Amino acid sequence: MTIQLTPAAQSRMRDFLARSEGRAAAVRFGIKRTGCSGYGYTVDLAESIGEDDRLFETDGVRVVVDRKWLPFIDGTEIDFQRQGLNATFVFRNPNATGACGCGESFTVDAPA
Repeated sequence: MTIQLTPAAQSRMRDFLARSEGRAAAVRFGIKRTGCSGYGYTVDLAESIGEDDRLFETDGVRVVVDRKWLPFIDGTEIDFQRQGLNATFVFRNPNATGACGCGESFTVDAPA
């Protein structure tokens, strides 16, 4: 199981972690039920790493994922892109089987 970070995503996450002034142990990546397609991605700071978390580390950037979400996001590549005044994380999820028209939510087949 893997979560991959591009160099741009690593840089942005390092900035988030530095601004936490040591309060965050890692970046938490997950999903929540939302939108017209079913799921949306979440990226937050994790103050602690729990028993149910899976830890991924890329060049010193620690990312945790709750194990219950791994079947939905395993293999996802996280990028960070700037376009004009907009800046956002971009997710390339090989498990996504569809997305809503606005791109804010996605669909996956139910894990076996």
